[in-house]
Amino acid sequence: MDATAAPTRTVTALDVFLAFLRQGLTAFGGPVAHLGYFRREFVEQRGWLSEAAYADLLALCHFLPGPASSQMGMAIGLRQAGLAGALAAFAGFTLPAATAMIAFAELRPRISGLFGEGWIHGLHAAAAAVVMQAVYQMARTLTVGPVRAGLALGAAVGLFLVQGPAAQVATLAAGGLFGMLLLRDTPAVAAPDDAAETVDVQSAVIALGLFVLLLVGLPILASLLQNPGLGMASVFYRTGALVFGGGHVVLPLLEREIVERRWLDQQTFLAGYGAVQALPGPLFSFAGYVGAAQRYGPGGIVGGLIALFSIFLPSLLLITGVLPFWDRLKREGWARGVVAGVGATVVGVLAAALWNPVLMTAVRQPADWALVGAAFVFLQVAKLPPWLVVIGFAVATGVFLP
Repeated sequence: MDATAAPTRTVTALDVFLAFLRQGLTAFGGPVAHLGYFRREFVEQRGWLSEAAYADLLALCHFLPGPASSQMGMAIGLRQAGLAGALAAFAGFTLPAATAMIAFAELRPRISGLFGEGWIHGLHAAAAAVVMQAVYQMARTLTVGPVRAGLALGAAVGLFLVQGPAAQVATLAAGGLFGMLLLRDTPAVAAPDDAAETVDVQSAVIALGLFVLLLVGLPILASLLQNPGLGMASVFYRTGALVFGGGHVVLPLLEREIVERRWLDQQTFLAGYGAVQALPGPLFSFAGYVGAAQRYGPGGIVGGLIALFSIFLPSLLLITGVLPFWDRLKREGWARGVVAGVGATVVGVLAAALWNPVLMTAVRQPADWALVGAAFVFLQVAKLPPWLVVIGFAVATGVFLP
């Protein structure tokens, strides 16, 4: 062994918290854009994960219900610092937006429309460029060879024609099947970030058991005790446990759950929906606003915290419970083929998401293509940090497109 080699620095839960706090303060653009930010931060800049390991975790998060970007953050934190790292990633990434949304719930009655929507348009353009860069970089690594390129192209075309969470899950499953049949000779890669096992099987089984127990038991307990706080927790936990497709899907689902129960009126709900679009961090932080503003449970800060914790808890339990078994499966040749196929398919999934909803939201007229193109040049060619590009475009469009 080389005695002069520098010792490897252990990543602590505090390191994870600070890294994800930065993301929580700067990661604009919704869940697809967040995955692009994460890739740049933790693969390119910090080197916490290899490109293949990142795609592997991303595929796992796409298979599971819940918010993909927040689950990805928890998985990265779990890899680096165990359960404390997963909690630190969740706290750092969620805290800024959650704090802002709970505060907005308290201040909304006194706030009128003081700002135009031009700056939001700039956020969308910059976020589209971030996703475009992520698709480009991941395609260079994960779609090598005709089989993988074909899987990525097929996934993109298929999801362009047939959209929705069910189609996305079916596409990833098909990619895994083709990978098992055609890519089973993919060599194993013993990367440090891919080999670390930070959760033992017993803890994983406990996490999965707790996931099912809460899903079934919370509504029963809330009904028996007639406790508003437990009733609210059961609604948000069920939403986080069963929704596929991330933040864009959970918002209309919550509208049915909350507005139809008359816990919140339509105007108040829509005000929060508009506000969360302009914030960095996970769209699931909208739950903090709903919990703080609703009239059924505790409300205020306590209600916001109950809603936030309840909607994110299923993701934490699923990631903790599934990841160790995912690791063991990958050691088999057929499983490595599945992972390779899914990794290539993920590129197509992100490419389809880049088109709709990212570009469909950002591009409203032909000139907007120039905005997205300019943002991509600043990111890919000038190598400017994403947060600077996002803020710069938001300010520029806010001035010229009030």
